[in-house]
Amino acid sequence: MAASLYTRLQADVDEHIRTSELPRLLGQTSDPTLYLSLVNTVWQEHCEHMIMIRSIFLYLDRTYLMQTQGLRSLWDMGLTLFRAHITTNEEVVRKTLTGLLRTIERERNGETVNRGLMKSLLRMFTALGQYNEAFERPFLEASNAYYKEEGCRKIQEIDVADYLKHVEGRLAEEADRVIQYLDVNTKKPIIMVVERQLLETHVADILAKGFSVLMNETRVDDLGRMYQLLARVSSLEKLRASFKDYIKATGVDIVTHPEKDATMVQDLLDFKARADSILDQSFHHNEAFAYGLKEAFEQAINSRQNRPAELVAKYIDARLKSGGSKGMSEEETESLFDRLMVLFRYIQGKDVFEAFYKKDLAKRLLLGKSSSIDTEKSMITRIKAECGSSFTSKLEGMFKDVALSKDLMDAFAAWQEVQAGKGAMITRPTIDINVSVLTTGFWPPYAPVEVKLPKEFIEVQDLFKSFYMSKYSGRRLQWQNSLGHCVLKANFPAGRKEIIVSLFQTAILMLFNDGKQVEYQEIAELTGIETKELRNTLASLTLGKAKVLNKEPKTKDIGDEDVFTFNSKFSAKLFRIKINSVQMKETAEEQTKTQEKVFEDRQYQVDAAIVRIMKMRKTLTHNLLMSEIIGQIKFQAKPADLKKRIESLIEREYLERDPNNPQLYTYLA
Repeated sequence: MAASLYTRLQADVDEHIRTSELPRLLGQTSDPTLYLSLVNTVWQEHCEHMIMIRSIFLYLDRTYLMQTQGLRSLWDMGLTLFRAHITTNEEVVRKTLTGLLRTIERERNGETVNRGLMKSLLRMFTALGQYNEAFERPFLEASNAYYKEEGCRKIQEIDVADYLKHVEGRLAEEADRVIQYLDVNTKKPIIMVVERQLLETHVADILAKGFSVLMNETRVDDLGRMYQLLARVSSLEKLRASFKDYIKATGVDIVTHPEKDATMVQDLLDFKARADSILDQSFHHNEAFAYGLKEAFEQAINSRQNRPAELVAKYIDARLKSGGSKGMSEEETESLFDRLMVLFRYIQGKDVFEAFYKKDLAKRLLLGKSSSIDTEKSMITRIKAECGSSFTSKLEGMFKDVALSKDLMDAFAAWQEVQAGKGAMITRPTIDINVSVLTTGFWPPYAPVEVKLPKEFIEVQDLFKSFYMSKYSGRRLQWQNSLGHCVLKANFPAGRKEIIVSLFQTAILMLFNDGKQVEYQEIAELTGIETKELRNTLASLTLGKAKVLNKEPKTKDIGDEDVFTFNSKFSAKLFRIKINSVQMKETAEEQTKTQEKVFEDRQYQVDAAIVRIMKMRKTLTHNLLMSEIIGQIKFQAKPADLKKRIESLIEREYLERDPNNPQLYTYLA
């Protein structure tokens, strides 16, 4: 009974599908949307019919069919017959698939579609077990072609920032499409199609066309979007390489053009801050990117020998001088110095930095131009933390000399009182003196400059020398006249002034106490100042802002026939006037001497490295020796310069060439 009933039901359902449902779908409208609606109507009616049949024959479905092997439930029997007659029919499948794919394409092109209809039909394919073969495979092929064409077109039509936004939008659309009507398992393959055709295929174009533009304009959000998208297609290494190349190229452009020297350090600071901001905000401080930034910046700043190190030292000098950090809070100043130390860390020629920093520090300390001793010491602490105590020992020694000199002047004043109380025959100085006693090894080398000082100056110098020798016998004092400065009291008809001038300027101005005119040759004879220095000093007194002397003729140069007179018409708003700027300005000659001193010190370092290497290796070929020297020294050196040092050591019999192989060196004990 049950078997024949099931057979009869199966035959009736089969006949109904063949004679009633299938004909409604054959030879019908060519409009894809209308055809999809028709297929959905047939499907929905079929489902309703099968639900009704199952309800009527529920006992048959729950007892006989469940207990009999090889027989399907009434619902599954209906699905099997629907699939056999309808969704395997070539016309039905072709038209349905075409309608589904065109509808999705229309939606991708911005049209509004019936998502409920799409969801129903795709659930039909899923229920019939035909989703993957009948829909997903053709859908992915069509999507691949669609996005391939779109990627090639869009990358040419729009800029990279907009293209990345478009890709981001497409990925979101496809993910939403899965939520709305596609099978959840389609999400991964369709996302991979979008990534492959819109991203992976065009990585090189994206980076070549847009990366530099986004970096130049610091478009943090767009760069972050690029990072996130390229991470999806395993292309972060290519992005990192572009980032590194950009940092290096931009840094080299800043460093290697002499016309940009005036702003080089500030430009490097701004560029580094911009790169750090992008690294943190756009690239999530990725370690590989951070290392690339460090490596590229180091290569860029060392693409030009010595000059960046010199300019960093001068930039710090400008900020440490009085008024150099005007308008900046203490926190801002400390932050600036921290950023400067980052640049310093990248510099290979730290000996160049040390030489110029020491020279500038000496001027700040000796001429009273430092904005704050605490700030100075804070900077020394930073350098010490970076390079070690051996690097800063001389700089710290300079501060000790300054502090000891203050104590020494107190002792000098007390000594004069004691000598006067004992009735010693000492002449009380008519002028006040403040002496800084400098340890030769700590301070930059200063060539002694002769000048014929006024009698009052010589007397007080001799008095101090007597005191010093009584306290430290066996030491030798050498006066550095080029570093001295004075405060002169000058009486002008317009009022009394105090003038801060160098010792050379003082020696010249003292000649005009009697109001007479003095010729150039007479000044040269009475002061003994070297010609070039004399001309510069006279220019500062007659051609600068504070013209305390007049000269005839009124030309812009100092000539041998010029005549100078006291400027009785001089006036100024300030009571104390500074005209000792000549001392503070670095001359080309000073710069050259500093560079020569650095080069000389480097020669000793190279010689020591060569001897150290050869002493350990005993014999070594030329190429291997050159390689090891470069590995040991901490600055860039030309192969020709290294070869000269090897030749020098051969001449001094530290090394010798092998008589049979001139490329082989032997160490001589």
